[in-house]
Amino acid sequence: MFNRTAVIYDEKSLLINSNFKSKADADNTFAYRGELVLVEGEIGDAKGRKKPPVSVMRNAVLLSVDDKLAMAVGCLDQLSQLSELVAKYKDDFAADMRALFFVVNITKPLQVELEGVTCVLIPLTEGIAWNELLDILHLEKSDLKGQSSAEKVVTAYKEFASFKAKGDVVSMEEAAAFTADIKREGYGAI
Repeated sequence: MFNRTAVIYDEKSLLINSNFKSKADADNTFAYRGELVLVEGEIGDAKGRKKPPVSVMRNAVLLSVDDKLAMAVGCLDQLSQLSELVAKYKDDFAADMRALFFVVNITKPLQVELEGVTCVLIPLTEGIAWNELLDILHLEKSDLKGQSSAEKVVTAYKEFASFKAKGDVVSMEEAAAFTADIKREGYGAI
């Protein structure tokens, strides 16, 4: 059983290429890893089927508590996708949401405050958000041993509380000055 936020996202096909979506041990706490649709595809045919999404957050790690997003982590190809994320999901943000995004086209760590949430932005051209998050939070495999997938996300969320982000807090306009024409490095079999 999922909470309202997870059900709505699922019904709208906003959670794609899922690794898992499941309830954590705490009541009304749910975790998700996969991709999160930022901009949906257009209607593709007379039956109302949609074309593939225009924009997604890759390697999304989401934690929903009491129908609000308590944590959002993922990979964005462009800084502009952060605005897409906020536009689509801001009503679901918890007041104290923890947000960290690995952004391919930024040149240095930054922080941007949007809708009352401070978003930590870290440059990353290769890697997976979950692994990078664990490194940044100094979590070892032994810290997660024996936990369910959802509980591992809860552990990361709790550790995030003591995380000290690097980089200045800037506006989105100022952050745009620290972008470059950088593309994500390919990964997978060659």
